[in-house]
Amino acid sequence: MFDYQAPKDLLQSKVILVTGAGDGIGKTAALSFAKHGATVILLGRTVSKLEKVYDEIESKGYPKPAIIPMNLEGAVEKDYIDVANSIEAEFTHIDGILHNAAQLGSLTSIEQYEVPVWNKMMQVNVNAPFMLTKTLLPLLRNSEDASIIFTSSSVGRKGRAFWGAYSVSKFANEGLMQVLADELNGTDKTIKVNSI
Repeated sequence: MFDYQAPKDLLQSKVILVTGAGDGIGKTAALSFAKHGATVILLGRTVSKLEKVYDEIESKGYPKPAIIPMNLEGAVEKDYIDVANSIEAEFTHIDGILHNAAQLGSLTSIEQYEVPVWNKMMQVNVNAPFMLTKTLLPLLRNSEDASIIFTSSSVGRKGRAFWGAYSVSKFANEGLMQVLADELNGTDKTIKVNSI
């Protein structure tokens, strides 16, 4: 039914950061972005997984990626500032962020949810995208056409029993996306903000 084929150079000269880039959706997105000409910044906690994605991108002759190892669970504001400074030093700007890193946690009732697990989920799934976006906004403004994408979930739009912190964190991502999109609406340089 749909016959769209993205041009090979669709993302030529774009710099895109992908969190959770070591496997799953993040890896697939990073490979796709690179295939279409983007320089991809691979951010994740497991260096060996990031290196495999890096090697796969290089072996296919796509633009040379960069790796930023970061454990979002323990990251503090200074870590995000360091990431922004590192990206600015190497690239001067960033054209896109795919907030993909997330933890699922356990499927259990709210009554039985362990507080440390809840807090870890909020740190990785909510606080990390907020802090990363906040520190990278100046670099996104250096792009002529920037985009921020939050990876969401159906349980982030309609809560379901036993999905606990994951569901609540995805509702928070949806809210962050909407608030940020409204705040950036009408600024000099448009930064698109969406969730998928």
